[in-house]
Amino acid sequence: MRVRDELGELFADAEFAEAFGARGRPGWSPGQLALVTVLQFAENLTDRAAAHRGRYGMDLKYALGLELDDPGFDASVLSEFRTRLVEHGMEEKVLDLLLTALKDRGLVKAGGKQRTDSSRVLAAVRDLNRLELAGETLRAALEALACAAPDWLAGAVRVREWAERYGPRIHSWHPPASTSKREEMALVYGRDGFALLEAVHAPDAPTWLRELPAVQVLRALWVQNYHRTVTEAGTEVKRRESKDLPPGRLRLASPYDTDARYGLKQGSWWTGYKIHISESCDETDEQDAATGQAAVPGADGLLPHLITSIATTDATVTDAEMTEPVHQMLAGTFPVNTRTQSGSSHDPGQTNQSRKLAASQALHSPTAPESAPHQPAHTHPRVTNNASPQ
Repeated sequence: MRVRDELGELFADAEFAEAFGARGRPGWSPGQLALVTVLQFAENLTDRAAAHRGRYGMDLKYALGLELDDPGFDASVLSEFRTRLVEHGMEEKVLDLLLTALKDRGLVKAGGKQRTDSSRVLAAVRDLNRLELAGETLRAALEALACAAPDWLAGAVRVREWAERYGPRIHSWHPPASTSKREEMALVYGRDGFALLEAVHAPDAPTWLRELPAVQVLRALWVQNYHRTVTEAGTEVKRRESKDLPPGRLRLASPYDTDARYGLKQGSWWTGYKIHISESCDETDEQDAATGQAAVPGADGLLPHLITSIATTDATVTDAEMTEPVHQMLAGTFPVNTRTQSGSSHDPGQTNQSRKLAASQALHSPTAPESAPHQPAHTHPRVTNNASPQ
């Protein structure tokens, strides 16, 4: 209710017009759905729970400007609304409009202090070690080929033997406990994978087979984990040692989610992504402190801590690396001074990262000299601004 009293109408329907057609039966107000989505996140509600609150909750009806007898909306409307925003590239619209409204009321401002910290995001895939990853990737490629070209596959591989080896999913049975047997199994996977790739890339094989996503993942993973050497006895397949593996930023972690990476923060490992959240952390405004008046009506004089930026990256991007991208994302709204909450207190690159942080703050500071040349900053290619209702 206070959101409505203090901020009024936050989201005008016209701001979302490009995501909705002009013809057809009128639907729910996109501005109201945007506000429901924001409050839904703030109170950790499911779509069904949010729809129930919209139907029976007086506080939400007041915030949306609805009559008390308004029947509300179906829960599926919220999912459809989010899908429309994503399809039209409007994921940032809700947060941008909210920040503009808060900026107009002096709750966030240029030159303010902000801090950025990250949290893990688990990929919807199973954690696999190197042996399991190789076996499951080869199995997934065989499944794709069996669906796309069953007749070709029947003549390219030993179907009965490979069906026994790669038919069950890798997590449905226990690998050998012996280290030597596990090494031998890894080499069997490697030889079979190379044999399948040679068959797919043979001159008489259909060229479109090598373009299947599962086959491309198989090829990339085999390049990362295996190599072949030519000896007098013939070609020998070997696993790459740990020192020969590609950096974590490039290393595949699952055949089903090629963007997921292995992450480490504060001694905890996971497979997936990182979400970097920035929030304002200004203390009481000097003018407010001098007058003794609160910055927010009815508050205690402290400026609220507000989320100003959300970015999703792969799990290998450090907090310090996000300083410059965050500054760039917020440069059009308001310059900021950012502090990072580093996940490691003994990072050997801390000195270099501190220099980058100081240079970024100097470049984007509202008090920087106008004659300072603007150097285009490096932005990590896996950074995606996720300015959703969060």
